[in-house]
Amino acid sequence: MSEYQYYEFHAVDRPLTQKQMAELRSFSSRARITPSSFVNVYNWGSFKGDRKKWMEKHFDAFLYLANWGSRWLEFRIPARLLEADIASPYCAEDNLSCRTKGDHLILSFHSEEEDYEWAEGEGWLASLVPLRADLMHGDHRCLYLGWLLGAQGGELDDEALEPPVPPGLGDLSAPLRSFADFLRIDYDLIAAAAEQSDEGPASGLSKKDITKWVARLPAKDKDTVLTRLLEVDDPHIVAELRQRALREIHGARESGGGARSSGRRSVVELLARVEEIALERRKKEAEQRVREKARSERERAAKWKKHLESLVGKEGGLWAEVDQLIATRQPKRYDEAVSLLQDLHDLADMQGRNSEFLLRMNALYSEHTKKTTLVERFRKAKLAG
Repeated sequence: MSEYQYYEFHAVDRPLTQKQMAELRSFSSRARITPSSFVNVYNWGSFKGDRKKWMEKHFDAFLYLANWGSRWLEFRIPARLLEADIASPYCAEDNLSCRTKGDHLILSFHSEEEDYEWAEGEGWLASLVPLRADLMHGDHRCLYLGWLLGAQGGELDDEALEPPVPPGLGDLSAPLRSFADFLRIDYDLIAAAAEQSDEGPASGLSKKDITKWVARLPAKDKDTVLTRLLEVDDPHIVAELRQRALREIHGARESGGGARSSGRRSVVELLARVEEIALERRKKEAEQRVREKARSERERAAKWKKHLESLVGKEGGLWAEVDQLIATRQPKRYDEAVSLLQDLHDLADMQGRNSEFLLRMNALYSEHTKKTTLVERFRKAKLAG
């Protein structure tokens, strides 16, 4: 099998300068470089840049996929919008880590799987980048899923307690489903975790909360906010406002923006529940298959009955057509004759006229007993003894 490594870096907040693009070009003559991205596939050789330095210096998102089962996803986020003390409880050994560099926090999600299927990297990052904005807006579900990945992979002690469970785990967005698929997180495990996840907005702020908070803001603050929105070239002003609203609505900063910290479960308790959920799911799937099979059989039976009813009154013509097909002495025509005979058999059975069919069939069998290929077809179709 040939080697496949896919690297994609994405700049979200600020486009790359011409100087930065030239610097990146020095590391690869084949890469696709734009003001917002660096993309390259390696079938031989390997990446010559420094992923960590590039994320610290140039980019806000990174994705790596290799055909031997390695997958990485990283986000660089302004630390004022996601502090390390909020992210660190979710860190799970090698599966989720975070580090600070200057004014940014860099999250790194990592999945290794030996029993993997071939997949290509194109398109993954585009489906995952929205999670960065979600994190800045207080939605920490992907942090919790990163911790779950560590529990799934046996990276955590059995008695380790889960971090705060964010709301909304039972209703994953499309980017979160892509996240779970990319990192290969078991959906039964997510279902087990979601049992302790509150419903409601994942960011911890409902429309009602926001409306009340805005109404309470002093006029001077509202003027300041509007002025900043119009004058300041900062893509994160809205996220900053949401963070302020979270702090003021929920009091002191809460880990997970309304995440539940009470009743924390251990890794072993979660995994035990996964077994129960998987058993329940397989049972429901088996029951659904039985229902689908019964439905399909009913539809086939109804369709076949309608077909037979369309033959009523045409029996004589069908028997004559059988004789004509047999007279050709062609194997393909024999098959057509047998098909018509099966229709006549089922029609006779439906009408309660089996004895009449058997008389004509036995006569036909006797007439053509020396045609071995035809007789063999009769026997396989159970039309003669």
